[in-house]
Amino acid sequence: MSTPTLSDFIKAYDVRGLVPQQLDARVARAIGSAFASIVAVPDGARGIVVGYDMRPSSPELSRAFAQGVTELGLDVTLIGLCSTDGLYYASGALDLPGAMFTASHNPAQYNGIKLCRAGARPVGQDSGLAQITERAQEILDGQLPTPAPTTGMIAERDVLGDYAAFLHGLVDLSTARPLKVVVDAGNGMAGHTVPAVLGALPGGAVEVVPLYFELDGTFPNHEANPLVPENLRDLQTAVVEHGADLGLAFDGDADRCFVVDERGEPVSPSAITALVAKREIAKEVARGVEAAHVAIVYNVISSHVVREIVAEAGARGVRTRVGHSFIKSEMARAGAVFGGEHSAHYYFRDFWFADTGMLAALHVLAAVAEQDAPASQVAAPFARYSASGEINSTVPCAQTATDAVRAWANGRQVDIDELDGLTVESGEDGPTWWFNLRSSNTEPLLRLNVEAADEETMVVVRDQILAIIRNQPLKQTTKESAMSTPTIEPWLREILRCPVTKQELVDGVGPDGVPELQALVPDAGGVRRAYRVEDGIPVLLVDEARILTD
Repeated sequence: MSTPTLSDFIKAYDVRGLVPQQLDARVARAIGSAFASIVAVPDGARGIVVGYDMRPSSPELSRAFAQGVTELGLDVTLIGLCSTDGLYYASGALDLPGAMFTASHNPAQYNGIKLCRAGARPVGQDSGLAQITERAQEILDGQLPTPAPTTGMIAERDVLGDYAAFLHGLVDLSTARPLKVVVDAGNGMAGHTVPAVLGALPGGAVEVVPLYFELDGTFPNHEANPLVPENLRDLQTAVVEHGADLGLAFDGDADRCFVVDERGEPVSPSAITALVAKREIAKEVARGVEAAHVAIVYNVISSHVVREIVAEAGARGVRTRVGHSFIKSEMARAGAVFGGEHSAHYYFRDFWFADTGMLAALHVLAAVAEQDAPASQVAAPFARYSASGEINSTVPCAQTATDAVRAWANGRQVDIDELDGLTVESGEDGPTWWFNLRSSNTEPLLRLNVEAADEETMVVVRDQILAIIRNQPLKQTTKESAMSTPTIEPWLREILRCPVTKQELVDGVGPDGVPELQALVPDAGGVRRAYRVEDGIPVLLVDEARILTD
């Protein structure tokens, strides 16, 4: 039997691999032993709590992991089927390190493990995962651990009811008006948790219309990833057909929640972050805490509406890098009450700084139920800008493409920061827009997010930056001035046209970010060239032109 290379599928935040090619019972047992020796034993933990999702391989893998733990002398509490935030609840309430077997929204052939220390504190590459990977690899390669004098015990415990009751204690819906809500569980763990949480609310506060609640790790209806618009289609249709007040969509392990209003229109995760932030700030102020002492954390690609809502409430916004380990650590450092990400992960101080889509959903339900207005109107104050969403581009060299965008930005009146990738924001004299460009950690991929005051400006910014990234010609737009791109005067453009074909010249941007005039008429040698533009004048020197390829 070949031994897999664990670093191939243990990444920055968790384990996520193909079953059984990469992740099987033998590997899970080794990771369990390594987790116990690297995290649990040094932390003085008395045991570990383990849960799993609905994937067919999850029960076997979680049992193997538990066996690896008990061989080190620690006890294991198996809580069985649960959402990832259900596992975080158990880790916090029982004060135990935890392991959740899930591959979230990944296809059926995958499984994975999310690890945490006691109190749901994250375990990532910089907080133990690298060492766990190294030790587990040694075990698989034959360096077996020394068995403990006494083998630990495995016990089973159901915490679903306690999890639901805990969430009910954080958001009061007892006096709110009744709501009808369509919930798309995507055949994931929300089909297990939603009945326990929403179905147990007092007085029938929420009528749930279930969609794909059957637990099925093969995802027969659609991928359990609501971040992809196509996966929201069924929910959008059902909300309108049932005349529901709103819709909720959860991912496979139900730690992320997406919202659809009564019209079937998606509400952006940034808008939900702003809405929940306002509620959490108000709750702290009602407790007697000065607003200035309340902190809210958000990442670099969250909408500007988040920082504006936080500032308007008199609280303190804390901007950080993308990724749950950064959000959680920054929340702990700042003592923040809440944090949100564009990916619909929502983190709460009162939930051990961990992310929980279900608690965010309760806040949204309460916000709608407390007002005599539809969800669209409740969400409207938190939707001030037009956003592109995340656009991925595969490039030969991410650094070269980023440098080209940086060179372009350096010649303009913009603010630039590099907290996480490259963020560029327009100056006071131009239209309101900003973008962030980040490299993938695992592949030659660039991720672009653009936001602007209006749709037209957003499209201009988006298309111009994509043209630089992908080294393509720019399309003419009616709002070129939004990016202050030097243009060719119409009289000069007409003179420079080919007198035979009359084909138009195309404005573009070279790989170094410098504007170009791209002549799309082949010369005698069949070569097309792009000429650099300086102060609105093309440098028509063949030796200095860039050759274009199809």
